[in-house]
Amino acid sequence: MKDSAPRLGEIGLANYPPYLMNRIMGRYNAAIRAEMAKLGLTTPKMRALAVLSVMDGQVIGQLAVHAIVEQSTLSRAIDALESDGMVRRAPDGADSRLVRVFITEAGRTAFDALWPHMAGTYADLFAGIDPDEQRAFVATLQKIHANTGKTDGGKAEV
Repeated sequence: MKDSAPRLGEIGLANYPPYLMNRIMGRYNAAIRAEMAKLGLTTPKMRALAVLSVMDGQVIGQLAVHAIVEQSTLSRAIDALESDGMVRRAPDGADSRLVRVFITEAGRTAFDALWPHMAGTYADLFAGIDPDEQRAFVATLQKIHANTGKTDGGKAEV
């Protein structure tokens, strides 16, 4: 870090993107927490089902990266989801050392029940924001996301 970088007090929390992103995600998660609880889901379980609903058959390491959950926490969530019949594990066809995780019909049903609440909360986030601004915002976030991989040699694609 450069010595000339402004201090947080000079920038202000309201102008510091990491703070704003965390606040936004905190509010988003809080907005869907009650609906998740009705379905017996926690944030790690919901994130696993969300990823598997789009990218089924992930190995646990990649699922952890995409779900943005520590692998040990995700492993416990997968154990619980498997007990609830929402996911199943199967050996990888090409490498018997790997285990892949698949969403089941019960898992898809639970995620499909949660999705309208997630989508509604997402829509609320962008209320009053022009679609072109939304696209520009997402494009900027994608660039920032790509930059985050550069700080650790691209190893943690979170």
